[in-house]
Amino acid sequence: MRLFGLIGYPLSHSFSEKHFKEKFLKEQISDAEYRIFPLQSLDEFPGLIESRPDLAGLNVTIPYKEKIIPFLDEMDETAALVGAVNCIQFTRSGPTMETSGNKTRLRLKGYNTDVYGFAQSIKPFLEQHHQRALVLGTGGASKAVAYVLKQLGIEFYKVSRQPEKKSTRPGSSVIGYGDLNRSVIESFPLIINTTPLGTFPDIQQSPDIPYEYLGPGHFLYDLVYNPEETIFLKKGKEKGAMVMNGSDMLKLQADKAWKIFNIREWLL
Repeated sequence: MRLFGLIGYPLSHSFSEKHFKEKFLKEQISDAEYRIFPLQSLDEFPGLIESRPDLAGLNVTIPYKEKIIPFLDEMDETAALVGAVNCIQFTRSGPTMETSGNKTRLRLKGYNTDVYGFAQSIKPFLEQHHQRALVLGTGGASKAVAYVLKQLGIEFYKVSRQPEKKSTRPGSSVIGYGDLNRSVIESFPLIINTTPLGTFPDIQQSPDIPYEYLGPGHFLYDLVYNPEETIFLKKGKEKGAMVMNGSDMLKLQADKAWKIFNIREWLL
């Protein structure tokens, strides 16, 4: 039996376990199991790996998409460019000069399937006027979003409670929430929430933007998928904006991760 799972904290909002259980049933996959592993600290990560030799792959969510990188042996090109990982491929080899007895050698390779999930979910809904975007948040998820926007040629600014951070990563220009006046909101019709604000169970929270300046020309995309309609999306809808949650992105990135998990790259 191969074990897959999700690490992050907290994980009470996550639909990943449900998604994969339904997938396994639908596709009659009988040799796989998926669990959630809420880690209060990544100090617990080595112990998890050591205690579960049946682990074959992990997904990574908030707040560890960047912090997990030092624990990996390598990253694929996209994950390295983004600077965040949400999928870990486990590869085990037989005994080598570096191992003793029958102990296998384990290598962890990081990928970013958020890039694929976000790109494929949003592209069908982008219109000609969606050429400028505000990305709310500066965490690991925002890095994947920024990477996609750059690939699509969409100008964007990240918005943070700590503005003017310097970075060599995509989306290095960071403004503060206090900078979001009427002119800015009206000039940036695409607004993407990459923060966990509004996630179950704290569903009354929402990013602190001036919603009164939104209109029918805006497109609000929330990476949060639980609840289905966050306060962020509800306020946008009330102003006539097009809205979309992160459920499609979740499914797309999860399916991409499953393909990565099942690549057989045995080390010699």
